[in-house]
Amino acid sequence: MEKDEVKNTEQLFRDNFENIYRSHYPGMVRFACEYIVSREDAENIVQDAFAEIWETRSHSLYRRNHLLAILFTSIKNRCIDFIRHQIVVREAEDAIQETFRREMQMKFDSLEAFDHDLLPPETDIEELVMRAINTLPEKCRDIFLKNKFEGKRQKDIALEMNISVNTVETQMSIAYRKLKQELKDCLPLLLFAFYL
Repeated sequence: MEKDEVKNTEQLFRDNFENIYRSHYPGMVRFACEYIVSREDAENIVQDAFAEIWETRSHSLYRRNHLLAILFTSIKNRCIDFIRHQIVVREAEDAIQETFRREMQMKFDSLEAFDHDLLPPETDIEELVMRAINTLPEKCRDIFLKNKFEGKRQKDIALEMNISVNTVETQMSIAYRKLKQELKDCLPLLLFAFYL
């Protein structure tokens, strides 16, 4: 193409583009709003479509009718992508909500089933806990007591007992598992009192 011809073609593109933008932008936004609902999102979609056309400026787009058709196709495809994304987001939110609902229902059922007379008023909870702790193997019991009753960190316990932090973590896991099993009949109350 000659220099003047390129200049004229680009001017023709600009003129067509500006004319279409001024005369068709509101209609394109209304079209997108039919599917997107949110006017702000619809405007963003239309503006993005116009911006993409402006940036590419292919010679095939210099004809007004072709430019208009490409814009509508771009807006349609962007609406489809937007809706597809919204469906995925909503499905994920619904799955999270359903998981939350099931967890709440289990907690509700657990609390409703919890017998407030399970432990008679004269029951000494501390005694129950200590009796359960005394069933632990010696090393496991020592680590648990140092951590929970003396407030020592696992790293400090490992240094004091000349064992690895991993061993301390393993023994704490064993202690939790055994205590939960040992105290299963009164676990909700104990969790409330001691957060085992």
